[in-house]
Amino acid sequence: MIVNDKMQQGYEYFCSVAEGQDFAPDFAPELSPAQMLELGVFEGHYLNDCRKEFPASWFANAKLSLHKPDINVNFFKIKSRMSLSEWQKRGWIIPPDPRGWFQWYCRYYLGRRLPKIDELQIKRWRAFKRHYAQIKQGCLPYDIDCRKRQRQALLQWAYNPFF
Repeated sequence: MIVNDKMQQGYEYFCSVAEGQDFAPDFAPELSPAQMLELGVFEGHYLNDCRKEFPASWFANAKLSLHKPDINVNFFKIKSRMSLSEWQKRGWIIPPDPRGWFQWYCRYYLGRRLPKIDELQIKRWRAFKRHYAQIKQGCLPYDIDCRKRQRQALLQWAYNPFF
């Protein structure tokens, strides 16, 4: 795959495993990128300029906002993310994925493997599960109106927020 989009020019990667297969043993996301996009993540604006890189099927039912981010596209109708500049400031953007964790996950899901980067991103994904415990402790079961910001964040990290 050769990537030429707004944030990356001439980046090339190869997929060494089949799409959606052979994940690391400690990485078991509950949602695929297509499911996340269909439910509504990142105000519908995250991958708009780089859709050619990913399967068209991922966007068939995706909730998108083509011109600007729109929180109404998010499943929980709430903003639950920091800006890219904030992620950069905090050192959370790890080359070669200038859009962050979700871009890494999409490429990993497609079959790209970069062992050192994969290990770091999977560690970050596992650490994010702490939000499950906070929701379970503070909400009644299946009350999806409780802690909507945290639930949207879980959704954006490929965790099922509906419990």
